[in-house]
Amino acid sequence: MATIHGSWRQRLDSSEIRRSSQIAAVVNESLVVFGGELKPRQPVDNKLYRIPLNASSKPDDISPQEITAAPSPRVGSASTVLNGRIYLFSGRGGEAMAPIEEHGVLHVLNESGNGWSTIKPSDAQAPIPPARSYHAMTSNDDNTIFLHAGCPEKGRLSDLWSFDLSTNKWTQHADAPGPARGGTSIAWLNGKLYRMNGFDGEHEQGFALDVYNLQSDRWTTKTWDTQSGPAARSVSTLLALQIGGKDMLLTMFGECDPSSLGHQGAGRMLGDVWAYDVANDEWRRVEAEGSTPASRGWFAADRTAGKNGVVVQGGLAEDNTRMGDVWVLAF
Repeated sequence: MATIHGSWRQRLDSSEIRRSSQIAAVVNESLVVFGGELKPRQPVDNKLYRIPLNASSKPDDISPQEITAAPSPRVGSASTVLNGRIYLFSGRGGEAMAPIEEHGVLHVLNESGNGWSTIKPSDAQAPIPPARSYHAMTSNDDNTIFLHAGCPEKGRLSDLWSFDLSTNKWTQHADAPGPARGGTSIAWLNGKLYRMNGFDGEHEQGFALDVYNLQSDRWTTKTWDTQSGPAARSVSTLLALQIGGKDMLLTMFGECDPSSLGHQGAGRMLGDVWAYDVANDEWRRVEAEGSTPASRGWFAADRTAGKNGVVVQGGLAEDNTRMGDVWVLAF
């Protein structure tokens, strides 16, 4: 099997950002961290943490920032970055730790990062995606945000929605192939949406890459055997990158064997990294020399500003502790 070589660099490790089930997004050469939990089902806060990624900057001060109009504390939310802004939808929180129903609202952190605002659907009578946690989000790098799957009050979802920022309208698309799941991952690349992995309540999903064509509103599926690509997992990541001049999808880490305690405990975690060469329909294992991050799931990740690397923050270790580290994978 062909491999790809990369290099890991640990940016920092701070108790201030120790957490899991958070969001993390790269904006203006900084990693922004929001939400998550230190103890199961107890959101940490709704403050913002900013870590500079520029090699010349010293990430010594990781003190929290209280930003105006911040979303309520939550875990299991999802976010995406589009045109320098971070968009966040729903999550789980409140006294009952139920999905936070905000009636289709998107929370938006502006480009300067000094204030949150909200975008409401323009048509209050039109269908909207229900509240959920452990869902997935991405964007088309233009004016559309995609929202998929996750966990409502009961059960799991397989729905797909898009939000048009030029009209502020939600549109529901064809459901993804079953089973319904939480902890799945999606990415947009060259006009198509890709989905993989997740947990259906009993089993980790894997060995399949589901591809959605927006023009035809149809899904197709690519599969592989246990020797040809990444194993089944959930609460991992999927990111579209440029590696060596090629369009690739990168997935890493995640939980491959859930805990018998459910969300109260940690299962078996993975520490591998894989890249999918879209043009050649081939998975390649990513290898790196030297220090590498510990295995984990329930972490947060985003691609670097140049779309040729990945930043990983925090997560849950196999010993059920939360991590506070930041790592950068470069190619």
